[in-house]
Amino acid sequence: MKTGLSTQLGQQLHLTPQLLQSIRLLQLDGLQLEMEVRRALDLNPLLEVEETHDADQTAEIEVLPAQDVATLETAAFDELPESSLWDVPGAGWQDGDEDRMQRIEAGESSDPHVRVLDRLALELDDRSLDVVAFWLEHTNDAGYLEQAPDTLALLASARFDLTVPAVLALRERLLRGEFPGLAAADVRECLLVQLDCLQGRVPARHVARRIVTDGMALLAAHEYDALARLLELDIDQVMEGVHLVLSLDARPGASLAPAPTGYIVPDVVAWHADCAWRVALNPATTPRLRVNAMQERALDQAAPSEGAGKLRELLQEARWLTRGLSIRYDTLLRTARAIVERQAGFLTQGDEAMAPLTLKEIADAIGMHESTISRITTGKYMQTPRGTFELKHFFAVRLEGANVSGPAVRAMVRRLIDAEPAGKPLADEAIAGLLARQGIHIARRTVAKYREQLDIAPARERRRATVSVLAKAG
Repeated sequence: MKTGLSTQLGQQLHLTPQLLQSIRLLQLDGLQLEMEVRRALDLNPLLEVEETHDADQTAEIEVLPAQDVATLETAAFDELPESSLWDVPGAGWQDGDEDRMQRIEAGESSDPHVRVLDRLALELDDRSLDVVAFWLEHTNDAGYLEQAPDTLALLASARFDLTVPAVLALRERLLRGEFPGLAAADVRECLLVQLDCLQGRVPARHVARRIVTDGMALLAAHEYDALARLLELDIDQVMEGVHLVLSLDARPGASLAPAPTGYIVPDVVAWHADCAWRVALNPATTPRLRVNAMQERALDQAAPSEGAGKLRELLQEARWLTRGLSIRYDTLLRTARAIVERQAGFLTQGDEAMAPLTLKEIADAIGMHESTISRITTGKYMQTPRGTFELKHFFAVRLEGANVSGPAVRAMVRRLIDAEPAGKPLADEAIAGLLARQGIHIARRTVAKYREQLDIAPARERRRATVSVLAKAG
């Protein structure tokens, strides 16, 4: 998409609460989604869990009705550049896909805490990064500062020999970075920053800011009529602002919590049967919710009243959530199937058969934007006969001038070194020559890069190690 058209769309598209919620649901990992669903069930009495979740039900979500409003909104935000959703310096897709793919190939961490520092490492010097790490160390699990910003700024200023304004400016980078609201002093600052970060035309933003600034207590108590009187606005205007506030993330640090160790619960499962690869969602990580049909019918028949009005608002929120979950599951399943189709060689033969694959190829295959594929593949895992991998593992950079991926060549380098004659280790130039015989022409320094990534010593050091072992054996 050209820059001019991207800007025009960013200015014209209405980022509705439904749309914002759908975007949030896409980027949650399995644990975060479970927490989100639990919170929704606790707060909304109209929601209930679908007890049965078998293969037939999984198939039902593969294609959403064309008339589904949420589906239409998904199509809309797929056309919106990622930088139009969150104003993250250096994070827009206009920065180019190649650099992102290089970081994925190098094994970029799925830990958001590490990603924050890695992203800023491209822009900041070492001392500034130390200050950013200081701010992160002084945030709690929810992402809020444990002490007042001014107090912490004085401590950091003395420790790192920087001025207080410079230290506070680095906190501002965190506040408006990959996780908007991170390192906020309180929930009010967190939500106000997130509202500021929303790009494009957001009609309810002004009302939402007033709610966050002056009406948080009434919002928490669901006293919407009182909130309308306080703000001197119509109830419809207030509800638009309320929905926008509720679509924000009041716990931006939750995604920074360390993942449980010991095991990973896959989001999708791939297996080979009847000469074909099959892919299905894992029911354990794809909770299905529905609106209580009896209460929904009762509300449809209820006479207008203050109590019924509040319940109807909860009904609307319940419908948004169930549609948002359907979008997430549909996108995840189609993305996983497209990945498996293109990486069947890797799944069957191993690393040397890893095909070149980019976010754009998958996005084009399923008719979505690269930013959507980035969200749905981050922190989501697929169980395969070869092991359980993060979906981002399956993306690989094409080696320049060859129809082979970097990870595949790296695996070939390992195989050649593993098979080298004892006492006669292969030099990088020799490995490059052997690869050239297979039609893969790469420079000696490229072989050295892959060897270093594999944590394998140069030939002369491997030779010394072999001689030492033989001497001891003799």
